[in-house]
Order: sequence, then C-alpha cells, then structure tokens
Amino acid sequence: MALVETGGTERAMTTHFIELARAAAAEGRVTADELLALRREGWGDGIITRAEAEALFALNNALDERSEEWVDFFVEAIGEYVLNGAPPRLQCSDAEAEWLIGQIDHDGTVESMAELECMVRIIERAENTPDRLKNYVLGVVEREVLTGAGPTRCGGELSATHISAAECRIIRRVIFASGGHGPAAVTRFDAEMLFRLKDETLAEENAAEWDELFIDGVANFLKGFTLQNAQVSHERKLELEAFVADNTPNVARFMGKVAREVPQVGNHFGKVFGKREGGPDYAALAAKGEAVTDHENEWLEKMIAADGEVDELESRLLARIAAGN
Repeated sequence: MALVETGGTERAMTTHFIELARAAAAEGRVTADELLALRREGWGDGIITRAEAEALFALNNALDERSEEWVDFFVEAIGEYVLNGAPPRLQCSDAEAEWLIGQIDHDGTVESMAELECMVRIIERAENTPDRLKNYVLGVVEREVLTGAGPTRCGGELSATHISAAECRIIRRVIFASGGHGPAAVTRFDAEMLFRLKDETLAEENAAEWDELFIDGVANFLKGFTLQNAQVSHERKLELEAFVADNTPNVARFMGKVAREVPQVGNHFGKVFGKREGGPDYAALAAKGEAVTDHENEWLEKMIAADGEVDELESRLLARIAAGN
C-alpha cells in the first residue's frame, strides 16, 4: 500500500497507523487499546490520508465482530477523508464517490452496517454529493428489501420482501438529505423506487414507519420542491473558494473602485454579490412548487395503474395531495 508523499512526520504517522490496522486485521478484532491508538494516530496530524482510509476498510473487512465504538470511529474517519481530505471541504466529488463505492463494492456486496452507515452519513453531512453515491445506497437498500439479505437484516427472519424499520430510516435519511438534490428534495428516481418497494411489499408485514415514508416521499416529489439551485457544484465551489482566498491588491482595488464609482452598488453589496441574510426561504420555495403539473399527474397515473388497482397507500397518497399538505 502506497504511503502519502508528504513530510517525514506525516509519513511516519501514516506508517504506524497502517501497521496498527494490519495487526488488528490479522487478529480479526480491535481491542479498546488498539482503537484508542488508531484514534490518536489518525487525528494526530489533523487529516486522514487515502492510505489510512484504505487500511481502515481492509481492517473492517477482516473483523469478525464490529462494536459500536468501532463503527463510530470507522464512519467518522472515512467521512473525514472523503469530505475534508481535499478542498473544498464538505464536498464529495465524482472521483471520491467512485473510490468509496469501489472500496465497499469490491466483492459485489455491502458487508456491514458500518459501510452502509458510512455512506449515509457522508450524504447527510455533505453540501453536495454525486447522484451516483446516493443512488448506489438506495439500490443497496432496495436489494436488501427484495432479497431479505444484507447488513440491515439478521437473516431475513420475517420474509424476503418486508421493509424493516432500519431500512425505512436509511431511505428517509438519504432521500431527504442535504447532500442530495437539496434539503427536502425528493427526485423522480427516489419516488419510483418508493413505488417499486410498495408494490413488492404491499401484503407483507412492513415496519410501522413505512406508510408515512412512502406518502411523504412521493408527495414531496409531486409538489416539485426540488430546489434545483440549492447546491453548488464541486467545481464551482473550488472556484468560489479560490476567489475568496485571493487577497491580492488587485482584488482589493477592484472592490474599492466599484464601491467608490457606483455608490448605490456599494450600499447594496449583499444583493449584488449574493450575500444571504438568513439562507433560502424553503417554505416559500415549497409553496411556489406545490401545484402538481400535468406531467406529474401523468406520471402518477402511470405509477398507480402499473398494478391495475388503487391500493390503500395510493388512496392515502391521493388524499394527501388533494388536501394540499
């Protein structure tokens, strides 16, 4: 495993970290002392390197049991690498998402709740994540529901197609995460996934949370609360950070000249340069998009007609939409 080409101290810390991880992997368990040592080494230089992150994945794959303390550390450390390992902070690039999925999906399956929770927490924390990562997580959960096997299950004891409380929580966290298309923004991909799960599990003993999750999610999509401009792309965030970091006299002179020559602009810098007083008014944006369009009506009719009947959940969804809440 390659080590980071940085200063000698960082290289030494990375080497020691990897040695600790490999020793624990050989034993198939992480003791309390080993976990403490990993924490000290990992945060000692303020960063988690790719070599360290990959060592943690190798260790997680080797563990016979994963304690809550281990899962907390693993999720925290991998999230730190993905979101803050390279500028801009709190952004997950396409390359980082592909790396993460590659580490988790190397054998074609998600092995543990630690890996699943790791991806969900990154989506929740990030200001922006690629659709590829979000859709991958939802695909994993959908397969688990339909097969009864995976990290959210203990052998699929009830049936292969029921929706568990753990799966409901993960789906809700992902489709309403700020790192998706925007806060409270449910996409067509998400809504169609909810319909597929509903159709496959209609007669099963699903978790109590499922009914409201289905109705909340599809109603949200139909109301059009997508906030297409709520996120700044990874590339644009880099450009903006570079501009803010540029403290050269040229930039200062330019801003001063604008203020002097166009006083009214100087008095309204916030408006001209996009300063936000209290952030977006999501309530107003949601209200603006509440009307269900003809296109959305056609989509809904198609989804409901797919199985040839209007079931109880679909009836409740229609009632919610009609009530306008």
